[in-house]
Amino acid sequence: MISTSKIKSVDFYRKIPRDLTEASVLGAWLSIVAAVSMVLLFGMELNNYLTVSTSTSIIVDNSSDGEFLRIDFNISFPALSCEFASVDVSDVLGTNRLNITKTIRKFTIDPDLSGTSVEYRSEPVPQVIQHGEEVDEEVVQGSIPLNSDNFHRIANEYPILVVNFFAPWCYWSTRLRPSWEKAAVIIRERFNPETDGRIILARVDCTEDFDLCKRHHVQGYPSIRIFRKGSDLRDEHGQHEHESYYGDRDSEALVKAMEELVSPVQLQDQKLALAPLTGGCRIEGYVRVKKIPGNLIISARSGAHSFDSSQMNMSHVISHLSFGKTISPRVLSDVKRLIPYLGRSHDKLNGLSFVNHRDFEPNVTIEHYLQVVKTEVVTRIHSRESSLLEDYEYTAHSSLSQSIDVPVAKFHFELSPMQVLIIEKPKSFSHFITNLCAIIGGVFTVAGILDSILYNTIRLMKKIDLGKNI
Repeated sequence: MISTSKIKSVDFYRKIPRDLTEASVLGAWLSIVAAVSMVLLFGMELNNYLTVSTSTSIIVDNSSDGEFLRIDFNISFPALSCEFASVDVSDVLGTNRLNITKTIRKFTIDPDLSGTSVEYRSEPVPQVIQHGEEVDEEVVQGSIPLNSDNFHRIANEYPILVVNFFAPWCYWSTRLRPSWEKAAVIIRERFNPETDGRIILARVDCTEDFDLCKRHHVQGYPSIRIFRKGSDLRDEHGQHEHESYYGDRDSEALVKAMEELVSPVQLQDQKLALAPLTGGCRIEGYVRVKKIPGNLIISARSGAHSFDSSQMNMSHVISHLSFGKTISPRVLSDVKRLIPYLGRSHDKLNGLSFVNHRDFEPNVTIEHYLQVVKTEVVTRIHSRESSLLEDYEYTAHSSLSQSIDVPVAKFHFELSPMQVLIIEKPKSFSHFITNLCAIIGGVFTVAGILDSILYNTIRLMKKIDLGKNI
């Protein structure tokens, strides 16, 4: 059995009897300074231990969210009618999806971007519109011509006024003209304006009376609109509430639709739908695209109308545009507390307006070039388990360019093949303990050295002074 004396022989910390030690005022002050230094350094080390550090690196994109990317947007067009507004998607592989409606909602707005809370529904518009076989020779004018001078009077004279807003240069207007005039003659015979007077068909040449067509937000030709007597004026310019006809354009279909209008009970299968009462449209929703360079295009589109590109204005306000899955505000707030710079370009275009002054720059397409980069964050939030956060940030450059085609709002997007990887690096507890011991031992040793130097220096000075006195 090992004796107590042998155990004592390995003692690193041999004790000096208290009677053999001497306390000094200088040593006391050094002890106080050393203790305060230890507390301050301990606090700094503890704060450093609790602060999570991150490392940022650039790696090849190894996305785990599939081959498709979601684009969310909310964009307002003060001068584009919801009647013709179309959302299209294309990419470099030749994929083209036109007039996406499943994930898109449209709301009519006024020029001040105020919503009417009415969602525009475009389902009644048929995919293929039938036209008549009438020949445009010796056409009998059955409809009455309207202009800014007599439009308001005629609209309040007949219970139902059906107007064909057309342009002579338009192919679809030319095809409609014989059927329209023939239907107008038939309707005039069946509902004589002098004896019946319940309905009248009219026409407006938008090349001769552009201001009248502009007041009623006619953007595509031909536009067949129905005005009912007693409808309130929408604004001080005399715009009437209206409905639009989207059905077939042969004379038989036109006559049938007109008869349904004057019938006391309207048929369930009539091809009539509410048209936007104001000139603007707010488009919101999302589309899914492949992770390759492509385009998101918003434009006026119709398979049976023509557009005057010089009169189209694609000015817009972007309320929201983002890529990838929507991140909850709580998660984004937690991550941004660790990584303050994350999310700075996540909403780079939000709240910006892009205006084309059409009077000075006709046929203007507004283009946005977006470089999208994925940012992946590996962090720990609310638990010890690692959680994965994926975010897409982008840079944007916008420009206005003139085109001979119908102007559009185009968003070119291109995904970077690289991604930013941010990894959280929590401090190890063993490293914290090691630093803590180094602080205590280092301060204690340094203070001891200073105390020894100062104590011996003072003793030496006293001896020298005592020798001089002798």
